[in-house]
Amino acid sequence: MGQLRDESVALLCELVAHPSLLGQEASAQQVMKQRFAALGLRVHEFCIDEPRFKSHEGWAPSLISYDGRPNVVGVHEPRGPTRGKSLILNGHIDVVPVSATQLWTRPPFEPRVEGDRVYGRGAADMKAGIVAYLMAFDALRRMGYEPAAKVVLQSVVEEECTGNGALACLLEGYTADAALIPEPLPQ
Repeated sequence: MGQLRDESVALLCELVAHPSLLGQEASAQQVMKQRFAALGLRVHEFCIDEPRFKSHEGWAPSLISYDGRPNVVGVHEPRGPTRGKSLILNGHIDVVPVSATQLWTRPPFEPRVEGDRVYGRGAADMKAGIVAYLMAFDALRRMGYEPAAKVVLQSVVEEECTGNGALACLLEGYTADAALIPEPLPQ
């Protein structure tokens, strides 16, 4: 248990150190791509095809181009026959702007651990949620188990302003019986 906790904190700190502001998500997404591959997931990296998707009723106009801003999806397919229901685990990698940096006591993308908390821009919203679903999947794998149905792990861009990243996953064909989005709750 302690090893997974330490690895979770280390991964969260690694993700916080990537300043994945709107339009700058690529380096954090590269980390996600590597993590999904390390778990043995089939990895699909794709940029949002705005001309293809913008006629959808859920589409919102983007502020900037999607070039170089990929969604990253990792897909688990069970080795044996599928039993049970499929699941999507979705989280956004983009973070809100830092605003007035002079008001920060430390650089916003310099992660720090104090007690049981990790601080830095994006730590809670929502890189911790991504780490939680990633490590839960990894814990099953380490125990020698695998989900008996399809599980789709999604790290998406542009949730903080449109939600088009998650919509693009849906329009790419990623559906399931249920979806879990581990957004933080106010304290």
